[in-house]
Amino acid sequence: MTDHAQEQEMEIEALKAILMDEFEEIHPSESGLNTSNRCFLIKLSLQDDETNESSTSPVQLGLIFSHTEKYPDEIPLLNLKSIKGIPASDLKVLKEKLEQEASENLGMAMIYTLVTSAKEWFTERFDQDTDNDNIKEETANKDEIIVPRGEPVTVETFLAWREKFEAEAALERAKVLTESALATTKEKKLTGRQWFQSGRASARHATPPIMEGSNDEDDDDDFDDDSEDDEDMLDHYLAEKFDSSNN
Repeated sequence: MTDHAQEQEMEIEALKAILMDEFEEIHPSESGLNTSNRCFLIKLSLQDDETNESSTSPVQLGLIFSHTEKYPDEIPLLNLKSIKGIPASDLKVLKEKLEQEASENLGMAMIYTLVTSAKEWFTERFDQDTDNDNIKEETANKDEIIVPRGEPVTVETFLAWREKFEAEAALERAKVLTESALATTKEKKLTGRQWFQSGRASARHATPPIMEGSNDEDDDDDFDDDSEDDEDMLDHYLAEKFDSSNN
């Protein structure tokens, strides 16, 4: 024969150890249940597991239960109440869900199973709404940000900009032309050999340009002519000397 009272007591002790501050015993008159047996309240909230501060949650649920005489072979008495921000319609939907799960778990301690199921539903139902509220708040904050804008363009400002742009472009072109002219004047002039090799000397009546070193070449030609005259005079002197010796 099953000792229901012992099983119930063992479950209560386990719940106290697991849920700690979220678990408390309340008077039957506060439970909303039609019973004089011991009643217990389990608080569920959307909270950060690290902070464990239910006071910061926008919604909070109270799950109330009481063991019947033959529990767990019978489903427990259940009641839900909104501690903060939960509509009555949601409480009704969740209660029906928990009663259905209790019927599927007859014969075993089931309160912690029901608490886990309630937490999952509770988080899925309201955490999404909280995220949507956060998104709306972030969107509203972004809408409040003033986007800096540039100076509006008018006919006057456009004409002033174009005049400045054209002046800068003309100055740049003048600078390029000046640099090109200077580079041309610095190019090395053609020598006589380079001028002849270029093919321009083959043109009829072509007049060679003034070239570097042209004066030096003319001086060399004059020196060669003087040398030839000296040799002719020496040959004539030697010939006369030979004739006189023979006579």
